[in-house]
Formats: sequence, C-alpha cells, structure tokens
Amino acid sequence: MPQHPYSIQNPVFLTYMIAAALMILKLMAQGWMTVYRMIKSDSGLLNPEDLAPGPVNRNPRPQQLELNEYVDRSRRIQRNDLENIPAFLVAGLLFVAVRPSPLLADALMGTFVVARLLHTAAYLSKQRHEIRAVLFTIGSLVVIYMGIHVLIVAVSLL
Repeated sequence: MPQHPYSIQNPVFLTYMIAAALMILKLMAQGWMTVYRMIKSDSGLLNPEDLAPGPVNRNPRPQQLELNEYVDRSRRIQRNDLENIPAFLVAGLLFVAVRPSPLLADALMGTFVVARLLHTAAYLSKQRHEIRAVLFTIGSLVVIYMGIHVLIVAVSLL
C-alpha cells in the first residue's frame, strides 16, 4: 500500500512542514517586530481611534499618526510576506500531494525559504529595489513552478 503523501514519514511532507513552519514563524515575528518598532518610537499608528488614551499610549498626540519610516519599513516587509507566504503554503501543500521527488521538493522549498529570508534582510538593510526584486522573483518563480507542476499532474489524471 503506497504511503500517504501527508505522512510524517514522507520526506517531501517533512520538508514542507519545516519550510511552512519557518515561514509561519517569520510572518508572525514580523508582525511583532512592527509592534516593537511602534512602541520603541512611540509612533507609526494608523487609525484616528488609536489616539484614544490607554494603558500603553497614555499621552496620545496627532503626530503619532504621521508616517514613521522606522515603523513603516517593518510594515512593508510584513505586507510583502502576506503577499507571498500564503501562496507558498497552499502551493506547497498541493505540491506534496502530487508526490514530487524529494530532491526537487527540497530544492524548491529551500530556495523559497532562503529567498524570503534574504528579501527581509535586504529590506532591513535598505538595499536598492533591484536586489529586493531579484529575491522576490526567485520566491515567486518557485511558487509559480509548484502551481504549474500541480496543474499538469492533476490535469493528466483526468
């Protein structure tokens, strides 16, 4: 009887589990990094109602709603992650189902994780757009490849 693709004994699923867990943790950590930067700078609030006094913001000021590059840079990284990581999570799970070779899965999923981490490092270190774009493109092409691979296998089974 063939092994279930979502078994922990399947090396492709194990690779997916590791890559997905890393990306989920990265995505969640980026949100906390944004909160940390907002608290540290006492700025970067987004909504007028955020100026209501509270236990954390005891002295609200209209200037707290002004753009703060330190906070906004982290927020942009988070938005970029939100545009990319969910697609990887879904495409990766579908990719596991079509039983690719472990070598191919390791290469693709590992490449995506490294590209996303390097993209964040490039963003944090204020690298120019071309560098970030190359790293975005690498991750995006991985997800596109996995999607096409899944589609080809699924259509061939009809």
